[in-house]
Amino acid sequence: MQDIVGRTVRRDISRLAAFADGNLEAAARSIAEHPRPHIGVVCGFFVRHAEPPSPETDGLNGMGHLAAAFTEVGVPVTVITDAPCAKAVWAVTRVLPHPVNLEIVDVSASSVRRLRGQLEAHDHPLTHLVAIERCSLAADGRAHREHGWDISKDTAPLDYLFEDGNWHRSWTTIGAGDGGNEIGMGNLPKDIIEADIPHGSLVAARTGADHLLVSGVANWGAYALVTAVAALRPELASRLLAHFDGATEKMMLDAAVAVGQAVDDSRADRPGQLQMTIDRLPLEDHVAVLEALRATLPQTSPTVRSWADSYA
Repeated sequence: MQDIVGRTVRRDISRLAAFADGNLEAAARSIAEHPRPHIGVVCGFFVRHAEPPSPETDGLNGMGHLAAAFTEVGVPVTVITDAPCAKAVWAVTRVLPHPVNLEIVDVSASSVRRLRGQLEAHDHPLTHLVAIERCSLAADGRAHREHGWDISKDTAPLDYLFEDGNWHRSWTTIGAGDGGNEIGMGNLPKDIIEADIPHGSLVAARTGADHLLVSGVANWGAYALVTAVAALRPELASRLLAHFDGATEKMMLDAAVAVGQAVDDSRADRPGQLQMTIDRLPLEDHVAVLEALRATLPQTSPTVRSWADSYA
């Protein structure tokens, strides 16, 4: 699965992926073996200079597939984003087969800290928090796009949900990214980021995660995580993968673009405009990744109605 999602798309990520080798299985096992998981998903990467100013498409379908898979087997999912990305994230959540809890913060640190307190005090607190293509604070305390632009005024420091600080963090953290500046990439050695990522010394993420998923497109890390959990829980596999197909991929991307106005900011020919692509790749390429991941699993498996039933 890691080989499928770890291929080069825009830049050579081979050393990043090699450093994170083994993290996919560890992340999936932490979910698969938990008796009562509650998955939080953080996404949304805002691009002010886009036309229109909007979050990018990467990260949104990854969130959608995680949410669709886990809610299908009775696992609660809480999706977290900030106000600049809210419309696009909401647009994807509204086409999901089952409802999720959607939390939206403003871009202030105080708003993030309030949310953390609420999540910690929940009757069924988060057990896992997954960031997908979510910009991290860098060493200078600011969030930067890959070109070095400071986007702190448009980006809530959701890093605080991943850090321990003066809090006792109760959830396992997972970060999925492809560019070195996303939450989770703080795990990587500084020399790899500076050598392999343009402007790496400036944009490198300071925020790490318990498990880092590196893939050619950040969404693919989320797709691999779903598949890996299905491999570890074969009695739930058919339910977990019930919506793991091209029709769902298209429906989510269409919602993100047509309703949420998400953009593909990596397109060199049409920078920051509405289009049905993610990291320059057409829909068909992402569907092919879903199909390749699904093909790693047996064709049939026994079915259990929900996550809780599997422990009965």
